[in-house]
Amino acid sequence: MRTGAVIVAAGMSSRMGDFKPLMSMGEMSIIGRVIVNFQQAEVFPIVVVTGFHAELLEKHITKMGAICVRNPNYEHTEMFDSVLLGLSFIRNLCDRVFFTPADIPLFTYDTVRQLLDTVSDVVKPVYFDRDGHPVLLSGALVDKIIKYKGNGGLKTAIDLYAEDIKLIAVEDEGILLDADTKEEYQDLLERNNKLLFRPAVDVSLMREGRLFDKNAALLLHMVAYSGTVKVASEKIGISYSKAWKMLAALEERLGFPLLKRQHGGEAGGMSILTEDGRKLLFCYEQYAKAVKKYAEDIFDDYFDWEP
Repeated sequence: MRTGAVIVAAGMSSRMGDFKPLMSMGEMSIIGRVIVNFQQAEVFPIVVVTGFHAELLEKHITKMGAICVRNPNYEHTEMFDSVLLGLSFIRNLCDRVFFTPADIPLFTYDTVRQLLDTVSDVVKPVYFDRDGHPVLLSGALVDKIIKYKGNGGLKTAIDLYAEDIKLIAVEDEGILLDADTKEEYQDLLERNNKLLFRPAVDVSLMREGRLFDKNAALLLHMVAYSGTVKVASEKIGISYSKAWKMLAALEERLGFPLLKRQHGGEAGGMSILTEDGRKLLFCYEQYAKAVKKYAEDIFDDYFDWEP
């Protein structure tokens, strides 16, 4: 079962007086911290809905392997409209979807794993009787939310359509902590500095040099989803020519084609993964998942101490 995430970062951060997603959180940005929290738990794909300062934000986050969906009418729409854009885009890419605003960066890996281990229409983390983010939504519920035309936003849609809501008690106050004001931001910084470290593993396949990695995997995923290299390159924030150069270099090094190409016609060019391309992508992801799980399992054997 594949679980993705939608992070909404389209707002103007008017109360903060600064652009929250790109404000620093230790050595990372706030939005970067949210993305990494999901990546450490093998959540994929991760879709970020942008709006205000879209180009600046998209340039920043596509380097992290996130997919960008832009709300061009962010000034005249509500957060729920951005939520719907993200959910509509990601729905066919995964079976379940996490949702969170971009300004709640301190929820932990352990919280994400606890939520992933629970099956329900809605799974919410709870800290001392207060529920927070991220919220995990089933695919069936997402389908209903996407069709919702009423008022009240995401919470109202969930209350209307969810038949089963599970509340998971977590020892993680970070699920409640956002950054709307300068004072709240300073509090987040202080808490961030006290967080314990966790392993973060990126897996690359090598020959003489790097052969295949997470960036190549993301490009193949987006080609498989969209059917065109053009759309795939736009969504992951690289140029069309760079995407083709990446694919050509991969095919040359691998020694087999990754794409079947259909040129021209009224519908325009199409590209689909070859059988070998699909197999490579599947094997890489399963291997990377196993390596990361092993790294997590043995972490405490080496770092069972506090400095």
